Amino acid sequence: MRWNIPNILTIVRLVAAPGVAVMFLYFHRPWADWFALTLFITAAVTDWFDGYLARLWKQETRFGAAMDPIADKAMVVIALVVITGYSGMNPWLILPVTVILFREVFVSGLREFLGADARMLSVTYLAKWKTTAQMVAIAVLFLGTGLEHLEGIARRGMTTAQYAEAVSAGLADPVRSCGTRGCSSLATLIGLVLIWIAAGLTLATGWDYFRKSLPYLKDRPDG
Repeated sequence: MRWNIPNILTIVRLVAAPGVAVMFLYFHRPWADWFALTLFITAAVTDWFDGYLARLWKQETRFGAAMDPIADKAMVVIALVVITGYSGMNPWLILPVTVILFREVFVSGLREFLGADARMLSVTYLAKWKTTAQMVAIAVLFLGTGLEHLEGIARRGMTTAQYAEAVSAGLADPVRSCGTRGCSSLATLIGLVLIWIAAGLTLATGWDYFRKSLPYLKDRPDG
């Protein structure tokens, strides 16, 4: 492996992927949420830079080509598992997450089966948009889990409507209120919309890869 900047950025993403989960092991909430969000966003930004710099400086390597998609998948899968666990197993989140995880396993299995022929399953522009949508959705959902914990502390048993009234009366912190809907609920709603969009793109790219691989999955006639 060549120790150039694009490859180092890829390694940083590989390390950051499990680091998102580790934040919840060593830090109390909401600090764990903020640290996980910061780590995830930082790692996601390097996803763009390592590819851009590799092409700009002509430093594309076999290591980078192999590890870059693995780092992306590890980041997305681990973050989604963490968010699903801390979201109270919300069914509106579980379904798109299941679609995303199934597609990643399915396409990885296809690539392994195809071996040398897997190069025809090269990353498309739609797949890049899919990864971007997933990462943006995950960042917003992490924001929602962090705000939810803060709001729970601030409300002290009040409903969001009661808390909004307390804010209007000057008895509660307005920074943690978004009107009658709590900020965490608003962030989570936006995150859910984005994750469903990401799941749709994920299905589309998965079908595209499956369609391209169909000729290689047919049994050859005997003789």
